[in-house]
Amino acid sequence: MARAYNFSAGPSAIPESVLKEAAAEMLDYKGTGMSVMEMSHRSSAFQSIIDDAEATLRRLMGIPENYRVMFLQGGATLQFAGVPMNLMRTRHAGYIVSGNWSKKAAKEAEKYGTVDVLATSEPTGFDRTATLEGPVDQDLDYVYLCQNETVYGTMTRELPQTGNVPIVADVSSMFLSCPVPVERYGLIYAGVQKNAGPAGNVVLICRDDLLGDGPALGDVVPTYMGYRVQADKDSLLNTPNTWGIYMCGKIFHWVEDTGGLDAMERRNWDKVNLLYDYLDQSRLFSPIAKRDSRSIANVTFRCPSKELDKEFVAGAAEHNILNVGGHRVLGGMRASCYNAVPKEAVEALLAYMESFEAAHRADCRTDA
Repeated sequence: MARAYNFSAGPSAIPESVLKEAAAEMLDYKGTGMSVMEMSHRSSAFQSIIDDAEATLRRLMGIPENYRVMFLQGGATLQFAGVPMNLMRTRHAGYIVSGNWSKKAAKEAEKYGTVDVLATSEPTGFDRTATLEGPVDQDLDYVYLCQNETVYGTMTRELPQTGNVPIVADVSSMFLSCPVPVERYGLIYAGVQKNAGPAGNVVLICRDDLLGDGPALGDVVPTYMGYRVQADKDSLLNTPNTWGIYMCGKIFHWVEDTGGLDAMERRNWDKVNLLYDYLDQSRLFSPIAKRDSRSIANVTFRCPSKELDKEFVAGAAEHNILNVGGHRVLGGMRASCYNAVPKEAVEALLAYMESFEAAHRADCRTDA
């Protein structure tokens, strides 16, 4: 059977060449006589794997020497608690709420201190990113945002001006899709299942001075959740997700070998703009995200009715176009065009959208 056109928001498409390479090494990784999944995380073979993964990521992103890179478990959601546990030292932080994930993160942080919602786009249904107005209180421990909100398909392209207050960003769904100025952030984290590997790992990049001597909340924080502990143990405090780290390393190399982040950004905008350009002139489909807030990864749209949305998703599956249903909190449709989604997949989706619209002329708007 042909490979599906997979637009899943996560776990997401993995480069086919990486899958083939991993398959070839499944039973015997480089003459060790075992799979990476069977290998001791204390072995020299695995140490080489994790060292290479970090070195490749540092080259790709231009990560400064005064930032630590950690491969942790639990995915991005665990860091909704991990961030305030480690960084909310005065129990007071600011959150920019532009969608589902930043709203959840702010709610979680309220368990550990005072959360100021500095800006929110919730009144307009999260159809755009929220922007700061006015100066930021310099006594805040950090300012948090989810830079790309997968549910609504919005992306913050310009980082807020926060003075000396460190920026903390969940970049899960835009991780490795484009260059980011690492030095502008105090901490970045990303669940890798969008662009960088199989589900189960999070990459966390933290400036040295924010690690501190221990978690902000002291003895109430589990040892595993302490960033300083994890950094000092080079992500090997306990048995990590060895297979996930191995796959991350391979994908880091794939991104590097295909031109790096500048080339990846060009390819990604080329892909999603095919869909955005069509949506802007369509009489059947309506884009959800406002033009200046649109994501590089997640294209969200809907038909005039939920019944048509359902018919569209079912018909897409018949064309081997999978996982285009919208998130359960929003509905509609969502095409996640991550790094490993080829342009041919986007072109196939576009062709199906055109045929679907042609078959439903009676449902089209007459004022478009």
